This record gives sequence, structure tokens and C-alpha cells, in this order.
Amino acid sequence: MPHAQRHRGAHPEDARLFAAAVLPRLRAAAAEVSYLCSRHYPLEPVLNFVGGHHQLEARQRLALRRTACSPQQQAERAARLLPPERAADGPLQIDGFNLIISLEVALSGGLLLRGRDGALRDLAGLSGSYRPVQETEAALQLLGRGLQALAVPAVRLLLDAPVANSGRLRARVLEHAAAWPCPVEVLLLPDVDRALVAAPRVVSSDSAVLDACTSWLNLGAWLLAQYLPAVPIIDLAADPA
Repeated sequence: MPHAQRHRGAHPEDARLFAAAVLPRLRAAAAEVSYLCSRHYPLEPVLNFVGGHHQLEARQRLALRRTACSPQQQAERAARLLPPERAADGPLQIDGFNLIISLEVALSGGLLLRGRDGALRDLAGLSGSYRPVQETEAALQLLGRGLQALAVPAVRLLLDAPVANSGRLRARVLEHAAAWPCPVEVLLLPDVDRALVAAPRVVSSDSAVLDACTSWLNLGAWLLAQYLPAVPIIDLAADPA
């Protein structure tokens, strides 16, 4: 029987949980998490404390977790961020599920969040299995279009092998990559995050990766700004006032 999920769109509660009237409270919470993390308090207790203080629901707390970073982390990530025009300087190493799922979410009207580091993140979860959706083909086409516009010379796209259907996604990427303007290698690895630690020219919004790589490009945000500027993005780093 086919899987019920056909899109990676908005959660039924997102319109309420992230309504305009709620955003000042979420932004205040995000600022408080950032401040407490800057004082070296562990993230999980901070999220529990701030989330409880603001009476945040589970999905709102997940948004804080996905976007949280201290001022020190923000500054260090900014120092390693390469501008889009540097994409032509060498091969990119793309965190495959991380980027593709965010593009699918954007194309299907799902929730996207911008954190203090400028990276875009979604609230979709793999739960050990990946299922292509109707927007998967468009997401891969969008990626290829961006690679051509930025004159990227080569790509290594990394997928987590333990995730079910990662091989199917690899096959789809390679089909599209035949028309992309640069050589593309798609690897199934046991731990993509580990492979990207200390790596240069990384494309990811994973916080652990951004804290450990030697340089990164905010490709997801650039693609949306260039080709999908109407997609709404909730900026949790904005002034909470």
C-alpha cells in the first residue's frame, strides 16, 4: 500500500503555533536561550527552563532546539561562512538529506525557520526512513539550477546509509545529476555528520556540522532567495520587541 505522505508540507498545528501573534514570544524565548547558552549553561536544561517559562508546546520547543546557538557560536560560524561567489572556487560537500528535505519543505509550503547564524532549518524528521514526495523532483531540479548559476566545479553529495530508502534517493540524484553542469559523486555513508567534521566547503544547516567544519556555504538560503523569494521564513533571530 502506498505511503500516505505525498508532501512535506506544514504540520496541522503550525498556523496556530507560529502565528504572527505568537512570534514575539518565540523570539523572546530564542533570545533567552542564546543568552543562557552564552553563559555556558547546557542546552537541554536551558530549553526546558525557557520553554516552560514561556509555556511553549513541543513543536515550538523543537523550533528553538533546531535554531539555537550562542553568540560565540554565531560569531564562529559567521567567520567560516563563504559568500555565494566562492562556490566556484572548489568542490562542495553537501549534506544530502539536510538540504533536499529543506527544499522539499519549502516547495510544499512547510515551515522554515531562520536562526541567528542565518541558516534555514525545517522541522521535518526522518525517523530512520526517507520517503520521496511530490516535490522531490522539483527540489533536485532547483539544486541543479543553483549549481549551474554558481558555476560549482564538482559536488560530493553525502547520504546517511542507515536511513531507509537512501539508496533510492541516491539513484534519483544521479539521474538528475546527469544534466547538472559538474561532476557529481553521491556517497552512502554510515555517518554523514562525522564525514563533514573538519571538512571544507560544506553545505549543511546541521548545528553540529557548522560548529566543526572548516568552511561552509549557506546554499539553502541562497537558493530560496534566488528562486523562491515568496516562500515565508520565520526569523527567530529578529528583535522580539
